[in-house]
Amino acid sequence: MTGTRFVRVGGRAVHTVVSGRGPVVVLSGGLGCCWFDWDRVVPLLEPHRTVVRFDRPGFGLSESVPGPPTARGEADRIATLLDALAVDTPATLVGHSIAAFHTEAFARLHPDRTAGLVLLDGSTEPTARPGRAPALRELTVRTLGGLATATAVPYLLGPAARRVVGAAATLGHRDPAPAELVRRCYRTSRSFRAALAENTHYLDVAAELNRLRRTAPLPGAPAIVLAASTGRGGRSWLARQRELAVLLDAEFRVAVPAGHLLMQDRPGDVAAAVLDASG
Repeated sequence: MTGTRFVRVGGRAVHTVVSGRGPVVVLSGGLGCCWFDWDRVVPLLEPHRTVVRFDRPGFGLSESVPGPPTARGEADRIATLLDALAVDTPATLVGHSIAAFHTEAFARLHPDRTAGLVLLDGSTEPTARPGRAPALRELTVRTLGGLATATAVPYLLGPAARRVVGAAATLGHRDPAPAELVRRCYRTSRSFRAALAENTHYLDVAAELNRLRRTAPLPGAPAIVLAASTGRGGRSWLARQRELAVLLDAEFRVAVPAGHLLMQDRPGDVAAAVLDASG
C-alpha cells in the first residue's frame, strides 16, 4: 500500500501518499495546504503508523471536481479513498484548520471506521448558518476562476501568495515548503478555484456540520483538540478551541510556541497527539 499514487474517487484522480507501518492515520491539511505540509510530522509517525496523506480536489496534484465542497462530500471522499487503499480497519483522522470540519464529519458519518480524531487548530463556527444565494455564489466562483485563468493570475501570483500565507502562519515567518513543489502546485488555475470555492462555501460547510452534530453522535473513540499559540495573546482563539474540545468531549492541548501551521512549528506535539489518539 505504500508509495505515491493517484486514486480514482468519483471518477477523479486524488493524489495520495502512503508511508510507514501499523494502524492507519489520515492527514488532511487546511485550506490551500498540500501533502508536503506534513513533511516534518510524517517521519515521527512512520515507525509506528501507516500514514495516508492526500490532496483535496484542486489542491496539490489532485484533479478538480464540479460543484461546491460539502462536509458530507469530503467525509465520503475520505471513506472512498480508504476503500480504494483496501483499508478495512478503523483509522485515526487528523484535520488541520478547515479540514477539522471534514474529519469530524467523517467520524460522525462513519463511526465504525473511526479509531480516533485529532483536530489541529481547527476551524470552529458553532453558530454558523448557510450563506444566502448558493447558486449565485457558485456562479461567482466559476466566473472569477475563469477570469483569473484567462489573465494568468494563478500562474503569476499563486506561488508568491502561498509564500506570504505560509510565512504568516509560522513562527519563523518563512514558508518551509519546497520551492519547486510550490511552483508546481500553486501556478495552476485549479488550485485558485479550489481555494476560492472553499472560502466561498466555508460557512455552508460549518452549518452542515452543526446539523450533523444534532443527528449523528461521535463514536466513543479518543479525540484531541490541539490548539496553536504563539505565547503572546490569542486568548479568544484559545477559548474557542477549548469550547470545541468541550463540545466534542475531547482532550484539550496547546502547542506553544506555534503559528497556525503548527505541523511546521511543533511537529513533535502534533505527532504525540496523533499517536495518543490512535492508541
